[in-house]
Amino acid sequence: MIKNKNILSVFLIFLFMHLTLWTLAPSISNINLPLDTIEALAWGSNLDWGFNKHPPFSAFAVEIFYQLFGNQDWAFYLLSQIFVITSFFIVFKLADELFKNRYLALISVLLLEGVYFYNFTTPEFNVNISQLPFWALSVYFTWRCIKFNKKIDYFFLGLFIGLGILSKYLFIYLAIGIKLLLIYFLKKRIKVRFFHISIVSLTAFLVLLPHLIWLIENNYITLTYGLQRSGGIGNLIDHIIFPLIFLSKQIVILIPFFLMILFLVKKFKVKINFKDKKLIFLVFTTLVPIILIFITSLVMGAKIRTMWMTPFYLFLGVAFVYLFQKNINMKKLNKFFIVFLFLFFLTPSTYLYISLSEPNKRTDYPGREIARLVQNKWDNNFKNEIKIVVGDEWAAGNLSYHLNSRPLWTNSLQHKISTIDYNQGVIYTGNPEILQKVCPGVFGKISPVGYCMIGQK
Repeated sequence: MIKNKNILSVFLIFLFMHLTLWTLAPSISNINLPLDTIEALAWGSNLDWGFNKHPPFSAFAVEIFYQLFGNQDWAFYLLSQIFVITSFFIVFKLADELFKNRYLALISVLLLEGVYFYNFTTPEFNVNISQLPFWALSVYFTWRCIKFNKKIDYFFLGLFIGLGILSKYLFIYLAIGIKLLLIYFLKKRIKVRFFHISIVSLTAFLVLLPHLIWLIENNYITLTYGLQRSGGIGNLIDHIIFPLIFLSKQIVILIPFFLMILFLVKKFKVKINFKDKKLIFLVFTTLVPIILIFITSLVMGAKIRTMWMTPFYLFLGVAFVYLFQKNINMKKLNKFFIVFLFLFFLTPSTYLYISLSEPNKRTDYPGREIARLVQNKWDNNFKNEIKIVVGDEWAAGNLSYHLNSRPLWTNSLQHKISTIDYNQGVIYTGNPEILQKVCPGVFGKISPVGYCMIGQK
């Protein structure tokens, strides 16, 4: 049994170990960064207030790390884990305030190692990981708003909701849950005032304003992409099949989590007090967003992709521990810690094994070597630097990341190759058969991608 005075130290060791293991594992086993991280880096090379697929925050984050560390892969695995352990720390902080018991707070976070969103998938920094600290902070400051009713807490709540939506639009599901909670307490006349809710809305709106302007100027392209990814409005059978698939996937994903619960709780009996302010808070911030996304699938017949649920379970451990706190068998804690340690070391070991044993993954792509070959061909033909790479986020994005000149990535220059200024130093990537026919410069091919180079000789 861990002594109460040592719990914080144990928790900090856990955070350090999680960060270290999940930074080292992909750094050792992967040849190239994952697709979503390369995509974010491509956007980061040519920053804007939005992109064709997502809002801009993930691009801002990776670009900061690129400016600090350059094209060092480990830095972006580290970035991802910083986002993860920051959210863990906030979950621990909130749980400590709710329970007034650091044992229960520690257990609430350790349970998250049973959710593969917070271990196995974390090496790929993307918009889902980008949401995590803002999701945690939004829930935490919602609690502070309810507890202390200070204007500064409402301001921070609006700030973090805005930053969360700038990470990914699905953050709106949490924002709706929080808004419903605040309205509920407003009607119950429990501290919350209409003016306070207005502070949240106004702050979030101001944070989002530059992106909203960009969205209007770009014909709502990001929203269109989101609808396409979900499958749009489905036919009648989709309204049944997709919600059932969604539910079944969530159950499978949470099996390790529920296994850990079995080693923690001695009996699954609970008395629900509907006047319990803490329980109401956890329902609106944890359960309601999940219900809302299920309703979306049910009403629209939309396909909910598994990874979209990454931030939704951050406070699931807190919710279960709160419900069953009186039934937690403290004598079973040693068994619980054994199961936790087993999962804690199993997941990075499994990641390493899969990454090293399975060929032809995205992370096996020889991006650095391709960039070297492209640079050599460029240097043999041109005297200026490569300033722009054009093409999809993967082929062109890898060039942008790996080339020392850090050229700007763009999906299209919106005019013909023949009109490019040779001083710009441009490389087009794409279908080699098409590029070879239209390329006015030097053409090369590294299967399956073609490269058209236009520079100053």
